[in-house]
Amino acid sequence: MSTPLVIASMAQAKSLLNQEPGGVSEWVIVSQNDIDQFAGLIQDHQWIHVDQHRAQSESPFGSTIAHGFLTLSQLTRLAVTATDVQLGAKTLINYGFNKVRFVSPVLSGSKVRGKFVLAAVKEFEGGYELLWNVTVEAEGNQKPAIVAEWLCRGYF
Repeated sequence: MSTPLVIASMAQAKSLLNQEPGGVSEWVIVSQNDIDQFAGLIQDHQWIHVDQHRAQSESPFGSTIAHGFLTLSQLTRLAVTATDVQLGAKTLINYGFNKVRFVSPVLSGSKVRGKFVLAAVKEFEGGYELLWNVTVEAEGNQKPAIVAEWLCRGYF
């Protein structure tokens, strides 16, 4: 079990800017069932994601791969085991991304984890905004699966 990066005050948040390693999540498995369900939800049934036999013989990866957006959608799941933001907000929201890159594929059955480094803190009337530099790793891959700049907002 990972120990989350606790942020208990604005002063502490500012002191943590660009500090490695930041928060590191637990590993989670991206199963073929996850991929198939996501394909159904977004109506993207491209064979590289859902046809295991064809992917084994025709894909350069030798396996089906997760949709990039499926892996990206795991950020919230990963963040809750990597970070614990205790700044008194009534609600936290996903505010979007400045940048997202799908660097390498996530093969079906792979384990992924997220690394979250706080890059910026901005206070505004009624809340705050945190910018996280996020790297999603797939176990055993030298290249990350995703690198992103993720904005989250908290409202009092």
